Amino acid sequence: MSVARVTEITAASPDSFDEAIKTGIARAVQTLKNVKGAWIQDQEVVVDGDRVSEYRVHMKVTFILTD
Repeated sequence: MSVARVTEITAASPDSFDEAIKTGIARAVQTLKNVKGAWIQDQEVVVDGDRVSEYRVHMKVTFILTD
């Protein structure tokens, strides 16, 4: 029997939502063991003047505590 835990992460990128997701997952796997998936809860952008300056994602990352 496995026990899973979910943690919330916010990640950002100046380029795209996809890059923000990849950045968040890359950082999560540095700290958390057995990452199994992520749910993108929310997306937002930061607007600076007349352009998008940052893409942000709020995600819930699932990882296994025990097997």
